[in-house]
Amino acid sequence: MTKLRRSMACSCRALLISLAVATASLPRPAGATATAATAAADDPWRGCTRSCGNISIAYPFGVEPGCYRDGFDLTCDRSHQPPKLFLGNGAAATEVTDISFSTGTVRIRSGFINITDLVLPSGNTTGGAGGDLASGTPAWGAGLRSGGPYFLSEERNKLVVVACNVQVLLLAPADGGGGDIVSACSALCPELDNNGGGGTTPAHWYLYFNGGCSGVGCCQATVPLGYTSYPVEARRLNGTAIATNIFYVAERGVNYTIGTAAAEDAPPAALPAVLEWVIGDANATCPVDAPAPECHSSQSYCQNSTAEAHRGYICRCKAGYDGNPYITDGCQDIDECLSPEIYPCFGECKNTLGGYLCSCPPGYTGSNASIPLGCKDIDECAHPDVYQCYGECINLLGTFDCRCPFGTHGNAKRKGGCISMKKSYTALGVGLGVGVGSALLLLAVSVRVMKQKFNLRKARKTKEKFFKQNHGLLLQQLVSQKADIAERMIITLEELEKATNNFDKNHEVGFGGHGTVYKGILDLNVVAVKRSKIIIQKEIDDFINEVAILSQINHRNVVRLLGCCLETEVPLLVYEFISNGNLSHHLHTKGPTKLSWDDRLRIALEVARALAYLHSAASIPIFHRDIKSSNILLHGNLTAKVSDFGASRYISLNRTEVTASIQGTRGYVDPTYYYTGKLTDKSDVFSFGVLLIELLTRKKPSVFTCNDGSLVAQFHSLLIEGNLVRIIDPQVTEEKNERVQEVAELAARCTQLKRQERPTMRQVEMELENLQANNTEARRCIQHHIVGQCVTAEAGFIREETSRQFSMEEEILLSAGYPR
Repeated sequence: MTKLRRSMACSCRALLISLAVATASLPRPAGATATAATAAADDPWRGCTRSCGNISIAYPFGVEPGCYRDGFDLTCDRSHQPPKLFLGNGAAATEVTDISFSTGTVRIRSGFINITDLVLPSGNTTGGAGGDLASGTPAWGAGLRSGGPYFLSEERNKLVVVACNVQVLLLAPADGGGGDIVSACSALCPELDNNGGGGTTPAHWYLYFNGGCSGVGCCQATVPLGYTSYPVEARRLNGTAIATNIFYVAERGVNYTIGTAAAEDAPPAALPAVLEWVIGDANATCPVDAPAPECHSSQSYCQNSTAEAHRGYICRCKAGYDGNPYITDGCQDIDECLSPEIYPCFGECKNTLGGYLCSCPPGYTGSNASIPLGCKDIDECAHPDVYQCYGECINLLGTFDCRCPFGTHGNAKRKGGCISMKKSYTALGVGLGVGVGSALLLLAVSVRVMKQKFNLRKARKTKEKFFKQNHGLLLQQLVSQKADIAERMIITLEELEKATNNFDKNHEVGFGGHGTVYKGILDLNVVAVKRSKIIIQKEIDDFINEVAILSQINHRNVVRLLGCCLETEVPLLVYEFISNGNLSHHLHTKGPTKLSWDDRLRIALEVARALAYLHSAASIPIFHRDIKSSNILLHGNLTAKVSDFGASRYISLNRTEVTASIQGTRGYVDPTYYYTGKLTDKSDVFSFGVLLIELLTRKKPSVFTCNDGSLVAQFHSLLIEGNLVRIIDPQVTEEKNERVQEVAELAARCTQLKRQERPTMRQVEMELENLQANNTEARRCIQHHIVGQCVTAEAGFIREETSRQFSMEEEILLSAGYPR
């Protein structure tokens, strides 16, 4: 009988909870006050689990029946310490590590799938190029309920493959595309021995190098369509696949280490991944003329999903509010004044419902207290009638001091409040006062003169200290061997301060992460003064390196160094002033660029001439190491000038390579140099090839990505497909220039993975000269209506160039990303 009563009590309680949740889901009439329905909506939470471990749980999520919305049931496993939270229940449940109502996401632990454990389809073999390694039986996300409410976030996850010579494909499920490829990633392993030469692949060469995942032993790609699960296929590429091949679907932007070179180190069992959820039907949208019934908070609103693979909607708190929009009064006002780093206020902050007020404090005035220096101190002494001071007024920050003048006393803030004192000075007192005053005046003058002398001496000592510290004596010996630059190579700080009006902010013409460039007038010449703001020895060493290199270079396409100043803690460099900015600024401006195709081709030729000179015509070969568009300056007539030689290296005449620390800019760095540390002239050739691609496409190598691959890989892929029009700058396409294809093929050769397949800069220079000459001749033919002769004259060259084929290794390279 007791058991029967308990069973009936539990059933009644569950029924009451279900009715209360259903009542809370109904939209409340406008203007309704708190009723029993509101109280009933809160009743279910009195018996519901509010947390599991360190994770808070709130509606629509819940653990017990009646505490959650359909599809949002959770399991709290208290057999762990601390307890662990899972989506759903059973063996396929997925562990939850965080729930966010502000973003509408759930972070989970996403386990890896071992490719070698997958079952081969019948009739396939594992040998040979392109053969299947495994196919379609398993699926990532098999534990999630089909159709939602959880979907993989399209913006916050990626596919990560740790393998050798294997390609992994994520496919769309049957209800989302029927096997269409959603994402793909190929991991390669060059055959290297322990000395970096030809040989066999080490067993664990595929694992992480310096925490990077560049396509060599490890690759990554975006997952652009968000489904609940993904069938998997894996294919073997050319080469030998190693024993361990795994992949994850993991959160983007999270730092983690997949493995090391040690054979005994196992990969992590799981990595974080992010799921989005939708409320209600996954195909529904927000009501048009009524509030969404699920958004119970009065300060919430409905927002449609922006995902490509599914629809549905979620509830969000309005601006200025935060919390849970799915429960009554769940969105609470944010006190912005408690978070000045997010809501800046440099005056007096006052919180309001849904916002905040930021105003200047008393004693200050201004129209914008939300920015630094937005409030200015009021000079109260300039307005004595307003601030009532009828004596001596002294302005202070935010206030003022008002006192009676000497010889009077009283209240200086009242008219007539200062009363004269009676004259009771004796002759002795007057004489004493004059004597003491004269002595004090003499003492003050003496102290000031001595202080000036001390400061001048201190400044001179400081300049001498910095001069010696910055290798000034060594630099003097260097320039003394060259009479033509010895007189002007070393410039004093006084001269540069005069040239730039003491480094006035109005003279700034450029700035970046390492310092500022000022425009000045020195000996009636316009100059650019480079002033670094980083005080580390490496910057000083780079400075000495740049002076030593540029003092020996004389080329019309290399920026000319006029001198240097060593009397500051960080040395200053003085260059010829280049008036038209850098190539990056011209290429990546919004809207059409003023750089025509003819200008771009000529700029590429001028840069190639400068690099060919550095590699083969300078007295000692020089490798630049940081060729990029922002280091190519343009004169008023768009003449190219190569700049920034701080990272450059001398090379002995009898050597072709040197081992050096990795320097350069991501997207431009030679991948072979990045992995081996061996620097050659072909490293500059690779960077120049990336610059050619940038000129053709107007896309930044360090920003533009495709499935998290590099711009170079995307360019190679489209070139092989014969579909360059998808990536070429439309402005170049509109000019209909026949030389674009040849320049594109030259860029592809310069960015080959193997160095021996790249041309030298001298060969690049000659080929560009030939292309520019042919380009000029073709335009002359068009202008004089003799196109037929030109086509006939060049037919052999065109047939020869278009017959070029690419190797299988180059095709595999398409899905591999270079270092970024």
